[in-house]
Amino acid sequence: VAMRTEIKALHQRLKTTTIYVTHDQIEAMTMADKIVVMHDGVVEQVGAPLELYDRPANLFVAGFIGSPAMNFLKGHLQGGRFVTASGITLPVANAPAASDGQPIIYGIRPEHFMLDEANGVPAEVAVVEPTGSETQVFAKFGGSDVVGVFRERVDAQPGQQIRVTPDPRLVHLFDEQTGKRL
Repeated sequence: VAMRTEIKALHQRLKTTTIYVTHDQIEAMTMADKIVVMHDGVVEQVGAPLELYDRPANLFVAGFIGSPAMNFLKGHLQGGRFVTASGITLPVANAPAASDGQPIIYGIRPEHFMLDEANGVPAEVAVVEPTGSETQVFAKFGGSDVVGVFRERVDAQPGQQIRVTPDPRLVHLFDEQTGKRL
């Protein structure tokens, strides 16, 4: 962490172009003005760190950028909402036109789940990891294993249920066949 800070301060002071190669996405996010994400020698996406975080071009970039990684749920769109393979319906803010029935991957970052006791979908808690400022909850949700990161305290034990809702404005949709963002 100290070395990252030193390198970034040096780069800012010298005002020179620097190419830094890393497999550590945290290093890339914190140090870069522009990131080139490569996979098997192919450039997957180029952009500013938050551009890649907020609008990943495909499943690879979505799963690579962010820690913990983005959650992926398989299903399809139906009437402007997402339906998981197990039949749970989840919100989508802007569903693509003419996409009903299309097999898609629903991506939601762990920090974009909200605790919602009134209207949330049940998630069965497997592990709770309090880290101080945040709590990571590993759970079964819609037939899939997911991770949620919450700023509020989560008072749940393994085997118990919490109710959560993905923030529909922050959902990412990907074509199941190509992996590309819809």
